[in-house]
Amino acid sequence: MLEHGGNLRDAITHFGRPLAEWLDLSTGLNPHFYPVSPTLLTANAWHRLPEKSLALSQAAQAFYGAPAMLAVAGTQAAIQALPYLRPASKVVISAPSYAEHAHQWRHAYSLNGYNEYQRHEVRELAYDQLATAIADADVVVVCNPNNPTGATITQDILLDWAAQLARRGGWLIVDEAFADTTPAISVAVFADRPGLIVLRSIGKFFGLAGLRLGFIAAQIDLLQALENHLGPWTISGPAQAIACAAFNDHDWQNSTRIRLAAQGERLRRLLQSHHINCSGTDLFQWCSEKSLSCDAELFWQRMAEQGVWLRLFRTSARGVRFGLPADEAGWRRLEQALQVM
Repeated sequence: MLEHGGNLRDAITHFGRPLAEWLDLSTGLNPHFYPVSPTLLTANAWHRLPEKSLALSQAAQAFYGAPAMLAVAGTQAAIQALPYLRPASKVVISAPSYAEHAHQWRHAYSLNGYNEYQRHEVRELAYDQLATAIADADVVVVCNPNNPTGATITQDILLDWAAQLARRGGWLIVDEAFADTTPAISVAVFADRPGLIVLRSIGKFFGLAGLRLGFIAAQIDLLQALENHLGPWTISGPAQAIACAAFNDHDWQNSTRIRLAAQGERLRRLLQSHHINCSGTDLFQWCSEKSLSCDAELFWQRMAEQGVWLRLFRTSARGVRFGLPADEAGWRRLEQALQVM
């Protein structure tokens, strides 16, 4: 499996520092997660098989503005399944990006008309070069905002790409896992158009990654095919109840957007005060190796030796990603670690 953020057990093993002594900034999750009240769950929430929830679908569609959505066990489930729902294809994926997209398309296979297994043809392109690949691709996958760089692509460009791909039966997959703080860039509202597939996650903005819940917006026939592929009972009853409450809590959402905007700006200014140029979203800041005072891996190691766990990128994008500290003690600790660098 690929390496991901939040892997504190690896940090403990490698650096020998106890769990309680780490400041984990490796994930890009909202550190002020949605407060889950025990009263949300009915007495038999853990007893019954989870039926498909109309209330959850309606709440998700209202929050994301999408015409139709399918709940999945984290968008990772859809990322793994989608490559199996079409024949061998020419696939272009933005790079750097969330690495699971390229990994899953490369390892998936399709069965052709001669009962022979075929692999997808996958290539990765820099974010600013994607437009050059639309004419010759069957599938294009892009994160918007991009993870880890925070770069974005406008709605009109994405919709034009989707239309071009759809004319020859292709797909544009837009991973909007980090779009909740900038909803104006989302194309989920247009997901009933042919060829457009939008992935949304409750884990980032709501800070509920442990819920293992995500949503796919697309045309109904594709959602049905994906649902059939994934099988029954993929979302637990408790997860459905918690997500419904989070989607309907508009006061929490509004105050959280204001708080994250302020904290995202605070993180950006803190890094810049230490001569580290960065880009990102309200939930994380990306620092390429050229903006650091040393090699990215050495920077990451020196921060880890001080108990600050960052997300290191070693391959197509060399650099580190900073998430948000949860409290003032965390901010002070990050400041102190940066001063040593």
